[in-house]
Amino acid sequence: MTDKLVFILNCGSSSLKFALIDTQTQQQILSGLADSLASDSPIITIKYQGNKHRVTLPAQAAHQQAIDTVVAFLQQHQLATHVVAVGHRVVHGGEAFTESVIITPQVLSQIEQVSQLAPLHNPANIIGIKAAQQAFNQLPQVAVFDTAFHQTIPAKAYLYPLPYSLYEEHGIRRYGFHGTSHFYVTQQASQLLGIERDQLNIISAHLGNGASVTAIKNGQSVDTSMGLTPLEGLVMGTRCGDIDPAISHFLIDQLGYQQAQVNQLLNKESGLLGLSQLSNDCRVLEEEAEQGHEGARLALDIFCYRLAKYIASYTVPLGQLDAVVFTGGIGENSDMIRENVLRQLSIFGFKVDHDKNQAARFGASGIITNNAGPQAIVIPTNEELVIAQDSIRLIQQEQ
Repeated sequence: MTDKLVFILNCGSSSLKFALIDTQTQQQILSGLADSLASDSPIITIKYQGNKHRVTLPAQAAHQQAIDTVVAFLQQHQLATHVVAVGHRVVHGGEAFTESVIITPQVLSQIEQVSQLAPLHNPANIIGIKAAQQAFNQLPQVAVFDTAFHQTIPAKAYLYPLPYSLYEEHGIRRYGFHGTSHFYVTQQASQLLGIERDQLNIISAHLGNGASVTAIKNGQSVDTSMGLTPLEGLVMGTRCGDIDPAISHFLIDQLGYQQAQVNQLLNKESGLLGLSQLSNDCRVLEEEAEQGHEGARLALDIFCYRLAKYIASYTVPLGQLDAVVFTGGIGENSDMIRENVLRQLSIFGFKVDHDKNQAARFGASGIITNNAGPQAIVIPTNEELVIAQDSIRLIQQEQ
């Protein structure tokens, strides 16, 4: 056991994902999820040394009790004394943060100020930060922002064609998300392809229940599919992605929806779930599509088609394409989705190797094409490791 352990927190409105990372070995020592917080039956699941530990919390227990419970588990197993920092995933940093930072009262205030840009995420992140500050009051806390990697996107890509005053006065622009994941796979693709990061040109597709594509030129983000919020872009598990903005007005003016109902529909009832009328789980949809379920097949076809269109369009800012990288739960595990998408990108000369594509699942990585020119690669993401490494780097700079 080293004294380089970082406790990672990813706080949602009613959930808390956590992990303990050894930054010297790059191994995940412990991980878990606190779910259904502030409900009648909150529960914590902790994975440690190959075993699952389930802890039932009192009814209405919230984030502070969840974090205190996990800290008690760390103390019980002699892990807490080896923790040197707490790293927090923060979804939105606005334009204030271009890189990870040690959390100070001023930093926390700035995170609160941009909460209006991510009302579903940042308030929960702030709750997690404050709870961790109480639980680990002697340790430095580090904020790692989903938006930071995308701060290199030029104005022609991040500005919306709206009155410029809305950007100047209210910060309405494209910010992008999943930046930690896109950053990680950029590093890994550089090593795998033997191309220096500052010369690497790839399109990174982070595909999970939330999904985004990023164009990365010379190792830097130059365009990305998510926008002011994580709703824009690709078809996702329950989010609609790109639609005609006037649909919202139609739902309200013509069909009598309330604004809250529209937000619920676009964020929670659309995407793969809405199209299939079955599930937002890609694994379920693939199984059902094979059995002839038309809704499942249609949902997957639309998902793949729109993803292929985005990838093709992102060659525009790159000029040259070294590789398309698939990551995230779907990107890492669905050989069917990958093959479907690459087949629609035949104009780039992709030739999928069926065996390599099937082998690159469940944590395996590698090139899945046999062709000259651009390659297709599977790289399992590791956002927790990036957060841990940034945390260690920043506290060492402070010492």
